[in-house]
Amino acid sequence: MAQLFYRYGAMNAGKSIEVLKVAHNYEEQGKQVLLLTSKLDTREQSGYIASRIGLKRRAQALGASDNLWQIIQTENSQADCVLIDEAQFLTLAQVQQLAQVVDELAIPVMAFGLKNDSRNQLFPGAQALLIYADKIEEMKTICWFCSKKATMNLRITDHHPDYGGEQIYIGGNETYYPVCRYHYFNPPLTNN
Repeated sequence: MAQLFYRYGAMNAGKSIEVLKVAHNYEEQGKQVLLLTSKLDTREQSGYIASRIGLKRRAQALGASDNLWQIIQTENSQADCVLIDEAQFLTLAQVQQLAQVVDELAIPVMAFGLKNDSRNQLFPGAQALLIYADKIEEMKTICWFCSKKATMNLRITDHHPDYGGEQIYIGGNETYYPVCRYHYFNPPLTNN
């Protein structure tokens, strides 16, 4: 039975590598996958899912106005599974379209992404996935500064914590640290 899965975690939790692993497992069994990612993620190259350990793979880049029901139904009706990286950037309508794909086309959809931003606000896509997903799973990683579980993303600007700014600001390890709640409010940063 097809379901809508949402796997979330802080930065560095291994979400992108998990997308690539799941795609490999499906394809090794002769099944077709449809890989999707956000146009907003430009850390590597638009239209690619890239892990921090160096693996990357081409994916269809999505914008906020793209209709996922139409894309999946018409262009890729042979897909055995839909895998989405950077799912926090989806819109409410797109998450509802994914639920429709699961319910009406019986194609499983696995969405991977952040839950909360660096201000500890839910991303719109994350909020919608928390509502509509059949299964929700946290992917764990450890705090940048200690061995506790990281549940938050700390944005760093000029070696200082940045608790404001725009919700969407693309960056990697130079910009964000996965942190526990304590170190979110008390980061031991230096002014190098």
